[in-house]
Amino acid sequence: MKKIQMVDLISQYKAIKPSVDKSILNILETAQFINGPVVKEFQEALKSYLGVSYVIPCANGTDALQIALMSLDLEPGDEVITPSFTYIATTEVIALLGLKPVFVDVNEETFCIDPSKIEAVITSKTKAIVPVHLYGQASNMEEIMRISNKHGIYVIEDNAQAIGSDYHMPSGDVKTGSLGNIGCTSFFPSKNLGCYGDGGAIFTNDEMLANKMGMIANHGQSKRYYHDVVGCNSRLDSIQAAVLKIKLAKLDEYINARRKVASYYDDFLAQFDEMKDDKRIITPVRSNKSRHVFHQYTIRLIGIDRDALHKYLADKGIPSMIYYPVPAHRQKMFSKFGSEHTDLPVTDMLTNQVLSLPIHTEMEQEQLDYISSNIADFIKNNY
Repeated sequence: MKKIQMVDLISQYKAIKPSVDKSILNILETAQFINGPVVKEFQEALKSYLGVSYVIPCANGTDALQIALMSLDLEPGDEVITPSFTYIATTEVIALLGLKPVFVDVNEETFCIDPSKIEAVITSKTKAIVPVHLYGQASNMEEIMRISNKHGIYVIEDNAQAIGSDYHMPSGDVKTGSLGNIGCTSFFPSKNLGCYGDGGAIFTNDEMLANKMGMIANHGQSKRYYHDVVGCNSRLDSIQAAVLKIKLAKLDEYINARRKVASYYDDFLAQFDEMKDDKRIITPVRSNKSRHVFHQYTIRLIGIDRDALHKYLADKGIPSMIYYPVPAHRQKMFSKFGSEHTDLPVTDMLTNQVLSLPIHTEMEQEQLDYISSNIADFIKNNY
């Protein structure tokens, strides 16, 4: 049996090797490393795929979030509402820009920001909401947009884990990342759409915001050597764009492969949904509002020792991950905001329950059978 990994980028590369090698070699031979034509080609392809008017490629997903916030002309001390149950990049850029993160709890079924908790923390200083489409599951964007429109608040979607997800609006399906004022994504290699280094992108349907974010990402330039706003240097290089253009064409195929693995886990783990003594394994919910694209397959362990299972699987050569063991509001970096005193019971509960199992586009049945049999053995021997 092939070694089990959380994500198997080598096998994925081998499947597209001829196209990738040809594209990278062409860049090496033409030496168009920065802002080469392939960057524009990928930009146009992503714009078409997402159904948005503007795409601004950038150097990474964290830059995407920072540039998005910079474009809104916020003042130091302005407040940005965001979940604490997320990767730190979502929240660190808020503090980096002198803004105040206001943490709210998440829904225990979807793991995404709970819209019912948002209005209670809105103040005169609230300027933006950053919902995170966690693990590949979309936030409740209809309700979030209703709140934002009511209060005149910007919405920046952190779409790094859910690119390719369809959100079911009454008027038809739209891609996550295109519902708010701005959407952001990361092309970190392990993402559903990942490059072979760092990369990111910002998307919007607002021409004014698009122009400003384009300038910010390029040293604040409106044209070369003319700098209208304070910016940064955040570019997607040509090699990464070439890889992404090839993989974008296969993104829906990759998503379907992940969903197939998720369905296998769903079926296998159903037997542990109701065990004796209130012990349960809860599988990821599939919201009727959107298509889960399973960047991660994250279970909840109720009355079962999560850390013991994590170690047991590791001893059997099966990787698993805890995303995330320490939520943002309990991180030392945010102590100046007094965030450790924020009451987020669902977030604190989930940090002790969640465990992500291996899921990627190249998983084989033998690997899935091995993973499931070892989970079953652990439960049988301990509960």
